[in-house]
Amino acid sequence: MSAGAALGAVPAGDDTASIRVWAPAAESLEVVAGGGRTPLERDGDYWQGTFAGDDYLLCIDGRQEYPDPCSRWQPEGVRGPSRVLDPGGFEWSDESWSGVPLDELVLYELHVGTFSEAGTFDGAIPRLAGLRELGVTAIELMPVATFPGERGWGYDGLYTFAAHPAYGGPHGLARLVDAAHAAGLGVILDVVYNHVGPGNEALRAFGPYFTERHQTFWGDALDYAQRGVREWAIQNAEQWIRDFRVDGLRLDAVHAIVDDGEPHVCAELATRVHELDPHALVTSEMEIDDWRPIDEWGHDAQWADRSHHELHVLLTGEREGYYESFGSVSSLADDLRGRGHDPRRLVVCAQNHDQVGNRALGDRLPEDALRVAAAVTLFSPCTPLLFMGEEHFETAPFQFFTDHIDPEIAEATREGRRKEFEAFAGFAEEVPDPQAVETFLRSKLAEREPDPLYRDLLRLRRELPRELETEADEDAKVLRMRRGDVTLVADFGNRRVEFSR
Repeated sequence: MSAGAALGAVPAGDDTASIRVWAPAAESLEVVAGGGRTPLERDGDYWQGTFAGDDYLLCIDGRQEYPDPCSRWQPEGVRGPSRVLDPGGFEWSDESWSGVPLDELVLYELHVGTFSEAGTFDGAIPRLAGLRELGVTAIELMPVATFPGERGWGYDGLYTFAAHPAYGGPHGLARLVDAAHAAGLGVILDVVYNHVGPGNEALRAFGPYFTERHQTFWGDALDYAQRGVREWAIQNAEQWIRDFRVDGLRLDAVHAIVDDGEPHVCAELATRVHELDPHALVTSEMEIDDWRPIDEWGHDAQWADRSHHELHVLLTGEREGYYESFGSVSSLADDLRGRGHDPRRLVVCAQNHDQVGNRALGDRLPEDALRVAAAVTLFSPCTPLLFMGEEHFETAPFQFFTDHIDPEIAEATREGRRKEFEAFAGFAEEVPDPQAVETFLRSKLAEREPDPLYRDLLRLRRELPRELETEADEDAKVLRMRRGDVTLVADFGNRRVEFSR
């Protein structure tokens, strides 16, 4: 299939829509809309046609009716009908916006549901100007694809093309992007192509989206040997860039995207996104010491979790679980110099949603430790990422919360969360129930003024030359960093940081 053949429903004028669906095993496919049924015509592994109406379902082989796998709007959630979306109806005022170059990128990761009291795209807008004033240049939204229920982290999305209705749906997302650009902020969107959330029977009904040849920690692996699955992912990435004008994507856990074909789907995706918008940034989360995203796949940057783990162990002494092999000052210094790569292509942080939320209680670093970690990461020449609230030393936790509508999946999630922390002696307290609304509410962000440390550090990084010199003292747990005429001394054992010129 050519890259130009759009999947899903696209407005065709006169209150009709054209539709193209990948369903290779189906014997018949009908659109159920407007009180009638419209048979689609087969075109190889695809079905296509035109229908009248806004809300629709797809009926496979005259039996079960499901939403469109590439639905662009699910106003009633994952079990409701799909709705035709006309992105030409979005109102834009960002014609002069030209994006954020990697050289200027300062990311601020946020979860739409807990970032504001309203928990919506519109609820985030009043805080954008303050972030730009602080020195942030782009917000990074945790996934917004439609997932079961109303509250969740977003990594269990089922309808990847459809902005979550509880956040304000597609029109709310477009308003947020436009407002961010008006405030001088780019928007990076976190997207998930390594798995689909539980309750994905509707997706399975249309074709072999999944494979048993590989497994992921979170669910069945997607089968990228299938052209239709590749287009499902790549066209989704293109949609966010083209229709919603986001400035880039962060691909979740690409080490769990297994593809034996050439080019790798992650490389093809980056090529297509860059062809669509040369200014768009493709970043990715990858396992430590696997540099394929920036070395082979053409991604602009990738997360560098090693530096976080080194910092965390140096400042807390925790060595349980995956922290066991970290805590080296010299290794941290190597990370911050880029480990042989342009440091701008490494995204570093003191905290992020994983490293806070995947703790049993979702607790953040204490303020004295966070001051040191933030100073080290922001002073480095790497691309920094702040996690929402850290700029004012937020004390509220960011806990793992879900709202699964299937009781069996809900209970399995509770049990899995408990088992996950059995090996961590420090987490003897009861793990919060992810399904409880209180777990979500505890994670709501307070609205406070940022600490001057963050403003000063972000101003300083704009003034200094990019070259970094380091001196590591393992015995004393001290790291000296120098850029231009400024020296930073981080004393991890005593949780102190000093600057001098």
